[in-house]
Amino acid sequence: MKLNLTPFIAAALAVALASCGGNKPADGSTELSGSVSIDGSSTVYPITEAVATEFMRANPKVRVTVGESGTGGGFKKFGRGEIDINDASRPIKSTEDSAAKANNVSYTEIMVAYDGLSVVVNPENTWCTEMTVAELKMLWEPAAQGVITKWNQIRPEWPAENINLFGAGTQSGTFDYFTEAIVGKAKECRGDYTASEDDNVLVQGVAGDKNALGFFGLGYYEANANKLKAVAINNGNGGVLPSVETVKNKTYEPLGRPLFIYLNNTGAIRPEVQEFCRFYLKNSVTLAQAVGFVPMTDEEVAAEMTKLEAFFKTLPQSAPVAH
Repeated sequence: MKLNLTPFIAAALAVALASCGGNKPADGSTELSGSVSIDGSSTVYPITEAVATEFMRANPKVRVTVGESGTGGGFKKFGRGEIDINDASRPIKSTEDSAAKANNVSYTEIMVAYDGLSVVVNPENTWCTEMTVAELKMLWEPAAQGVITKWNQIRPEWPAENINLFGAGTQSGTFDYFTEAIVGKAKECRGDYTASEDDNVLVQGVAGDKNALGFFGLGYYEANANKLKAVAINNGNGGVLPSVETVKNKTYEPLGRPLFIYLNNTGAIRPEVQEFCRFYLKNSVTLAQAVGFVPMTDEEVAAEMTKLEAFFKTLPQSAPVAH
Protein backbone atom coordinates (compact mmCIF):
# COMPACT_ATOMS: atom_id res chain seq x y z
CA MET A 1 0.00 0.00 0.00
CA LYS A 2 1.21 3.50 -0.77
CA LEU A 3 0.65 6.45 1.51
CA ASN A 4 -0.59 9.29 -0.67
CA LEU A 5 1.62 12.19 0.39
CA THR A 6 0.27 15.64 -0.35
CA PRO A 7 2.15 17.51 -3.09
CA PHE A 8 3.52 19.93 -0.47
CA ILE A 9 4.94 17.19 1.74
CA ALA A 10 6.32 15.27 -1.21
CA ALA A 11 8.03 18.42 -2.52
CA ALA A 12 9.45 19.25 0.90
CA LEU A 13 10.77 15.72 1.24
CA ALA A 14 12.46 15.82 -2.14
CA VAL A 15 14.13 19.16 -1.39
CA ALA A 16 15.32 18.02 2.03
CA LEU A 17 16.79 14.78 0.76
CA ALA A 18 18.26 16.33 -2.38
CA SER A 19 20.34 18.56 -0.12
CA CYS A 20 22.27 15.46 0.90
CA GLY A 21 23.74 15.22 -2.57
CA GLY A 22 24.87 12.06 -4.31
CA ASN A 23 25.52 9.00 -2.21
CA LYS A 24 28.76 7.58 -3.54
CA PRO A 25 30.65 4.77 -1.81
CA ALA A 26 32.40 5.85 1.36
CA ASP A 27 35.81 5.66 -0.28
CA GLY A 28 34.59 7.87 -3.14
CA SER A 29 36.24 5.61 -5.72
CA THR A 30 33.41 4.43 -7.93
CA GLU A 31 29.74 4.97 -8.46
CA LEU A 32 27.49 2.69 -6.42
CA SER A 33 25.73 -0.14 -8.23
CA GLY A 34 23.88 -3.30 -7.27
CA SER A 35 20.58 -3.89 -5.49
CA VAL A 36 18.86 -3.75 -2.09
CA SER A 37 15.85 -5.98 -1.37
CA ILE A 38 13.35 -4.99 1.32
CA ASP A 39 10.01 -6.37 2.55
CA GLY A 40 7.91 -6.33 5.69
CA SER A 41 5.74 -3.90 7.62
CA SER A 42 2.99 -1.99 5.87
CA THR A 43 3.34 0.68 8.55
CA VAL A 44 7.04 1.27 7.95
CA TYR A 45 6.58 1.00 4.18
CA PRO A 46 5.90 4.73 3.49
CA ILE A 47 9.16 5.78 5.15
CA THR A 48 11.22 3.07 3.47
CA GLU A 49 9.69 3.69 0.06
CA ALA A 50 10.51 7.39 0.35
CA VAL A 51 14.10 6.53 1.30
CA ALA A 52 14.35 4.11 -1.62
CA THR A 53 13.05 6.67 -4.11
CA GLU A 54 15.50 9.36 -3.08
CA PHE A 55 18.39 6.93 -2.68
CA MET A 56 17.89 5.64 -6.25
CA ARG A 57 17.67 9.23 -7.49
CA ALA A 58 21.09 9.89 -5.98
CA ASN A 59 22.41 6.46 -7.04
CA PRO A 60 20.78 5.56 -10.37
CA LYS A 61 22.77 2.34 -10.78
CA VAL A 62 21.32 0.85 -7.56
CA ARG A 63 17.94 -0.88 -7.69
CA VAL A 64 15.99 -0.86 -4.41
CA THR A 65 12.83 -2.98 -4.23
CA VAL A 66 10.36 -2.50 -1.36
CA GLY A 67 7.60 -5.01 -0.62
CA GLU A 68 4.95 -4.91 2.09
CA SER A 69 3.91 -8.40 3.14
CA GLY A 70 3.53 -7.37 6.79
CA THR A 71 6.07 -7.58 9.59
CA GLY A 72 5.51 -11.30 10.13
CA GLY A 73 5.51 -12.11 6.42
CA GLY A 74 8.69 -10.13 5.96
CA PHE A 75 10.42 -11.86 8.85
CA LYS A 76 9.67 -15.22 7.23
CA LYS A 77 11.53 -14.13 4.10
CA PHE A 78 14.22 -12.45 6.18
CA GLY A 79 14.77 -15.58 8.26
CA ARG A 80 15.31 -17.59 5.07
CA GLY A 81 17.90 -15.09 3.87
CA GLU A 82 15.75 -13.96 0.93
CA ILE A 83 15.91 -10.21 1.59
CA ASP A 84 18.50 -7.71 2.79
CA ILE A 85 16.22 -5.67 5.07
CA ASN A 86 12.93 -6.28 6.86
CA ASP A 87 10.69 -3.36 7.82
CA ALA A 88 9.22 -4.09 11.26
CA SER A 89 6.60 -2.33 13.37
CA ARG A 90 7.58 -4.46 16.38
CA PRO A 91 10.73 -6.19 17.67
CA ILE A 92 11.59 -9.60 16.26
CA LYS A 93 9.95 -12.54 18.10
CA SER A 94 11.89 -15.38 19.66
CA THR A 95 10.42 -17.82 17.12
CA GLU A 96 11.52 -15.59 14.24
CA ASP A 97 14.96 -15.20 15.79
CA SER A 98 15.25 -18.98 16.09
CA ALA A 99 14.18 -19.47 12.48
CA ALA A 100 16.81 -16.98 11.33
CA LYS A 101 19.55 -18.63 13.39
CA ALA A 102 18.57 -22.04 12.01
CA ASN A 103 19.35 -20.64 8.55
CA ASN A 104 22.56 -18.93 9.72
CA VAL A 105 20.98 -15.49 9.30
CA SER A 106 22.36 -12.93 11.75
CA TYR A 107 20.99 -9.41 11.86
CA THR A 108 21.24 -5.88 13.22
CA GLU A 109 18.18 -4.03 14.56
CA ILE A 110 17.94 -0.33 13.69
CA MET A 111 15.27 1.97 15.09
CA VAL A 112 14.08 4.54 12.56
CA ALA A 113 11.05 6.36 14.06
CA TYR A 114 8.06 6.16 16.40
CA ASP A 115 4.41 5.62 15.55
CA GLY A 116 1.08 5.67 17.29
CA LEU A 117 -1.79 3.32 16.49
CA SER A 118 -4.98 5.24 15.80
CA VAL A 119 -8.47 4.04 16.69
CA VAL A 120 -10.82 5.70 14.23
CA VAL A 121 -14.52 5.99 13.43
CA ASN A 122 -16.58 7.59 10.69
CA PRO A 123 -16.99 11.41 10.94
CA GLU A 124 -20.78 10.91 11.08
CA ASN A 125 -20.33 8.99 14.32
CA THR A 126 -21.28 11.66 16.89
CA TRP A 127 -21.28 9.47 20.01
CA CYS A 128 -17.89 7.75 20.15
CA THR A 129 -15.29 10.42 20.93
CA GLU A 130 -13.39 8.53 23.65
CA MET A 131 -12.91 4.92 24.72
CA THR A 132 -11.10 3.36 27.64
CA VAL A 133 -8.55 0.59 27.19
CA ALA A 134 -10.97 -1.72 29.04
CA GLU A 135 -13.73 -0.91 26.55
CA LEU A 136 -11.43 -1.60 23.63
CA LYS A 137 -10.46 -4.91 25.18
CA MET A 138 -14.12 -5.83 25.67
CA LEU A 139 -14.69 -5.10 21.98
CA TRP A 140 -11.63 -6.84 20.49
CA GLU A 141 -10.89 -9.84 22.76
CA PRO A 142 -11.67 -13.34 21.40
CA ALA A 143 -14.67 -13.72 23.72
CA ALA A 144 -16.34 -10.75 22.01
CA GLN A 145 -16.74 -12.61 18.72
CA GLY A 146 -20.43 -12.92 17.91
CA VAL A 147 -21.30 -11.48 21.34
CA ILE A 148 -20.33 -7.79 21.40
CA THR A 149 -21.89 -6.67 18.16
CA LYS A 150 -23.69 -3.38 18.90
CA TRP A 151 -22.55 0.01 20.08
CA ASN A 152 -24.87 0.06 23.10
CA GLN A 153 -23.17 -3.03 24.47
CA ILE A 154 -20.08 -0.88 25.01
CA ARG A 155 -22.01 2.01 26.58
CA PRO A 156 -25.79 1.91 27.12
CA GLU A 157 -26.20 5.48 25.90
CA TRP A 158 -24.71 4.64 22.53
CA PRO A 159 -27.07 3.53 19.70
CA ALA A 160 -28.32 -0.02 19.27
CA GLU A 161 -26.58 -0.26 15.89
CA ASN A 162 -24.14 -2.91 14.70
CA ILE A 163 -20.44 -2.14 15.10
CA ASN A 164 -18.61 -2.94 11.88
CA LEU A 165 -14.95 -3.56 12.67
CA PHE A 166 -11.87 -3.04 10.51
CA GLY A 167 -8.30 -3.84 11.47
CA ALA A 168 -4.85 -5.02 10.47
CA GLY A 169 -4.34 -8.52 9.09
CA THR A 170 -2.76 -11.22 11.20
CA GLN A 171 0.63 -10.98 9.42
CA SER A 172 0.91 -7.32 10.33
CA GLY A 173 3.06 -6.00 13.15
CA THR A 174 0.25 -3.53 13.74
CA PHE A 175 -2.05 -6.47 14.56
CA ASP A 176 0.52 -7.94 16.96
CA TYR A 177 1.09 -4.64 18.70
CA PHE A 178 -2.58 -3.68 19.00
CA THR A 179 -3.64 -7.05 20.38
CA GLU A 180 -0.78 -7.16 22.88
CA ALA A 181 -1.39 -3.57 24.04
CA ILE A 182 -5.19 -3.79 24.22
CA VAL A 183 -6.12 -7.45 24.73
CA GLY A 184 -3.01 -8.35 26.69
CA LYS A 185 -1.54 -10.99 24.38
CA ALA A 186 -0.28 -10.72 20.81
CA LYS A 187 -2.58 -12.25 18.19
CA GLU A 188 -5.42 -12.84 20.69
CA CYS A 189 -8.35 -11.23 18.92
CA ARG A 190 -11.89 -11.79 17.72
CA GLY A 191 -11.97 -13.03 14.15
CA ASP A 192 -15.21 -11.52 12.86
CA TYR A 193 -13.82 -8.25 11.53
CA THR A 194 -12.65 -7.03 8.13
CA ALA A 195 -8.89 -7.64 8.13
CA SER A 196 -6.41 -6.34 5.59
CA GLU A 197 -2.65 -5.88 5.26
CA ASP A 198 -3.48 -2.83 3.13
CA ASP A 199 -4.26 0.15 5.38
CA ASN A 200 -5.93 1.95 2.47
CA VAL A 201 -8.61 -0.76 2.46
CA LEU A 202 -9.22 -0.10 6.15
CA VAL A 203 -9.37 3.66 5.60
CA GLN A 204 -11.94 3.23 2.84
CA GLY A 205 -13.98 0.82 4.94
CA VAL A 206 -14.30 3.16 7.92
CA ALA A 207 -14.76 6.25 5.75
CA GLY A 208 -17.71 4.62 4.00
CA ASP A 209 -19.60 3.28 7.03
CA LYS A 210 -21.18 5.40 9.79
CA ASN A 211 -21.09 2.45 12.22
CA ALA A 212 -17.50 1.39 11.52
CA LEU A 213 -14.55 1.39 13.90
CA GLY A 214 -11.00 0.48 12.93
CA PHE A 215 -7.35 0.73 13.88
CA PHE A 216 -4.12 1.40 11.98
CA GLY A 217 -1.00 3.55 12.12
CA LEU A 218 -0.98 7.26 12.92
CA GLY A 219 0.53 8.13 9.54
CA TYR A 220 -2.44 6.68 7.67
CA TYR A 221 -4.90 8.48 9.93
CA GLU A 222 -3.18 11.84 9.45
CA ALA A 223 -3.06 11.34 5.68
CA ASN A 224 -6.83 10.72 5.70
CA ALA A 225 -7.97 12.94 8.58
CA ASN A 226 -10.47 14.69 6.31
CA LYS A 227 -12.58 11.50 6.07
CA LEU A 228 -11.97 9.87 9.47
CA LYS A 229 -12.35 10.80 13.15
CA ALA A 230 -9.82 9.70 15.76
CA VAL A 231 -11.04 8.31 19.07
CA ALA A 232 -9.30 9.57 22.23
CA ILE A 233 -7.86 6.71 24.31
CA ASN A 234 -8.30 6.82 28.08
CA ASN A 235 -5.70 4.74 29.89
CA GLY A 236 -6.74 6.06 33.29
CA ASN A 237 -5.68 9.69 32.95
CA GLY A 238 -8.38 11.01 30.64
CA GLY A 239 -8.81 10.73 26.88
CA VAL A 240 -5.75 11.44 24.73
CA LEU A 241 -5.89 11.82 20.96
CA PRO A 242 -3.14 10.35 18.76
CA SER A 243 -0.66 12.92 17.47
CA VAL A 244 3.05 13.38 16.92
CA GLU A 245 3.24 15.32 20.18
CA THR A 246 1.31 12.84 22.34
CA VAL A 247 3.35 9.91 21.03
CA LYS A 248 6.59 11.83 21.58
CA ASN A 249 5.71 12.85 25.16
CA LYS A 250 4.42 9.32 25.87
CA THR A 251 0.96 10.44 27.02
CA TYR A 252 -0.71 8.43 24.23
CA GLU A 253 -0.56 5.11 26.00
CA PRO A 254 -0.55 2.21 25.41
CA LEU A 255 -0.62 2.70 21.64
CA GLY A 256 2.70 4.44 20.98
CA ARG A 257 5.53 2.27 19.59
CA PRO A 258 9.00 2.33 17.97
CA LEU A 259 9.52 1.32 14.33
CA PHE A 260 12.53 -0.62 13.02
CA ILE A 261 14.41 -1.96 10.06
CA TYR A 262 16.33 -5.26 10.44
CA LEU A 263 19.52 -5.61 8.43
CA ASN A 264 20.74 -9.01 7.26
CA ASN A 265 24.38 -8.97 8.32
CA THR A 266 25.47 -10.99 5.29
CA GLY A 267 23.85 -8.55 2.88
CA ALA A 268 25.51 -5.70 4.77
CA ILE A 269 28.87 -6.70 3.28
CA ARG A 270 27.73 -5.05 0.02
CA PRO A 271 28.54 -1.29 -0.22
CA GLU A 272 25.12 -0.38 -1.63
CA VAL A 273 23.37 -1.94 1.37
CA GLN A 274 25.65 -0.11 3.78
CA GLU A 275 25.13 3.22 2.07
CA PHE A 276 21.37 2.70 1.95
CA CYS A 277 21.29 2.19 5.73
CA ARG A 278 23.44 5.27 6.30
CA PHE A 279 21.20 7.29 4.00
CA TYR A 280 18.12 6.02 5.86
CA LEU A 281 19.36 7.10 9.29
CA LYS A 282 20.80 10.42 8.13
CA ASN A 283 17.37 11.36 6.74
CA SER A 284 15.17 9.61 9.29
CA VAL A 285 14.03 12.78 11.07
CA THR A 286 12.97 14.49 7.85
CA LEU A 287 11.33 11.34 6.55
CA ALA A 288 9.39 10.61 9.73
CA GLN A 289 7.98 14.12 9.82
CA ALA A 290 7.17 14.11 6.11
CA VAL A 291 5.09 10.92 6.22
CA GLY A 292 3.33 11.58 9.52
CA PHE A 293 5.43 9.60 11.98
CA VAL A 294 7.23 10.74 15.11
CA PRO A 295 10.96 11.33 14.58
CA MET A 296 13.71 10.12 16.85
CA THR A 297 15.68 12.71 18.77
CA ASP A 298 19.07 13.77 17.42
CA GLU A 299 20.65 11.80 20.26
CA GLU A 300 18.73 8.66 19.30
CA VAL A 301 19.72 9.02 15.66
CA ALA A 302 23.36 9.45 16.68
CA ALA A 303 23.20 6.35 18.88
CA GLU A 304 21.74 4.24 16.06
CA MET A 305 24.36 5.56 13.62
CA THR A 306 27.16 4.79 16.07
CA LYS A 307 25.86 1.24 16.48
CA LEU A 308 25.60 0.83 12.71
CA GLU A 309 29.10 2.12 11.97
CA ALA A 310 30.59 -0.04 14.73
CA PHE A 311 29.01 -3.07 13.10
CA PHE A 312 30.23 -2.10 9.61
CA LYS A 313 33.80 -1.94 10.92
CA THR A 314 33.59 -5.62 11.80
CA LEU A 315 32.68 -6.72 8.28
CA PRO A 316 35.17 -8.32 5.89
CA GLN A 317 35.95 -6.12 2.90
CA SER A 318 33.58 -3.46 4.16
CA ALA A 319 33.72 0.01 2.73
CA PRO A 320 35.52 2.64 4.85
CA VAL A 321 33.32 4.58 7.21
CA ALA A 322 31.66 7.63 5.67
CA HIS A 323 32.41 11.00 7.25
